[in-house]
Amino acid sequence: MHKRTMLAVSAAVLLASAAAFAQNNPGNLEKLGQFKTTGASPNIPTIPQGGAKAEAIKKNLTKIKLPHGFHIGLYALVPDARHMAVGPQGVVTFVGTRKAQVYAVTDRSKSGVAEEVKPFASTIDLVIPNGPCFSKDGFLYIVEQNRVLLYPAAEFFYESPDVVAVPVVPQGQLIPKDDESYNHTARTCRVGPDNKLYITLGQPFNVPAPEKLEGFKKLGIGGIIRMDRDGKNREVYAWGIRNSVGMDFNPKDKTLWFTDNQVDGMGDDIPPGELNRATKAGQNFGFPYYGGGHTRTDEYKNETPPADVVFPQVETIAHAADLGMTFYTGKMFPKKYQDAIFSAQHGSWNRTVPVGARMMVTYLKEDGTAEKMEPFAEGWLDENGEYLGRLVDVAQLHDGSLLVSDDFAGALYRIWYDGK
Repeated sequence: MHKRTMLAVSAAVLLASAAAFAQNNPGNLEKLGQFKTTGASPNIPTIPQGGAKAEAIKKNLTKIKLPHGFHIGLYALVPDARHMAVGPQGVVTFVGTRKAQVYAVTDRSKSGVAEEVKPFASTIDLVIPNGPCFSKDGFLYIVEQNRVLLYPAAEFFYESPDVVAVPVVPQGQLIPKDDESYNHTARTCRVGPDNKLYITLGQPFNVPAPEKLEGFKKLGIGGIIRMDRDGKNREVYAWGIRNSVGMDFNPKDKTLWFTDNQVDGMGDDIPPGELNRATKAGQNFGFPYYGGGHTRTDEYKNETPPADVVFPQVETIAHAADLGMTFYTGKMFPKKYQDAIFSAQHGSWNRTVPVGARMMVTYLKEDGTAEKMEPFAEGWLDENGEYLGRLVDVAQLHDGSLLVSDDFAGALYRIWYDGK
């Protein structure tokens, strides 16, 4: 290729790359708060929902094993799909990612398959907006790596690229800037029965050094924090948690349940993952003295653990990466599944023989504690140990069916029951 032609091609590539990664105006958030337009085009590009990728995913779904009478289908193609928040009106589901985008997924006809998927509030730059959640009165919260934004009317105004957003926790104030990391940064949130906002804050290390513990405990890094919905009165609700990426409240007794991902590098079969139950504020769940369940960490094995450690309700298979979860409150599923917990195992990343990549169900006893956990849907890990999908979160639609997100395939699945 001629040198001048090569330079021209290189320049074109650079310009295209610059355009692709162009950032929004930093002042857009302030403009939106003042109900001013950013000047963005109202035509938001949508994510294609058909084609070879959709057909390949549908073919993979024929390999998924479910209890008799249950079915699974492709609900939507959503790039990098992580945690989900179904709108109180049932109009749209918001899907977070570990990148820079949140997607609005719409099924207006309630057909069981999404009609449209497109970016949400695209005129604001986001950083790892993994965790969306709704309040009962229809306010959408999105927790990023180091910020919390409130979208007061997202479910009704998501059609525009400009959507009113209010900082509940301004940029850089969820955690100290010095503690920002590429590791364990996927936050999740819930609005609790006390009308407060709960947020999981994973700590960034495999096992933190002792000198980090006091500061982390004060801020709730490696814990769950709660605050008023306007960001005031922040407090640490639970502590001693390595990296929780999923939680939900039991609607019956108001207890907070959460998954926790445990220490790496101790072997294939230890320590176990965790499903925990918090019954009150201030409880300690044992990390870093315990690496998972009752297994002590090498780094803290000679230290005396706190006397009040709350051990998990369920010890899950090591390194399966238990993530999102939800209590099932619908009526579509048979009685045995009503009031149970459905949760997603993302799948191991550093185990000799991979495990996980499946959906679990946990049944509760009459006293509100866990009875047992068992697989509910599996088959995303094939006989060769290769992933066909990696599940992240579970959310309930208004008809009682369940949505499951998969960030590996970039998809949402719908699971329903008809007894056939």
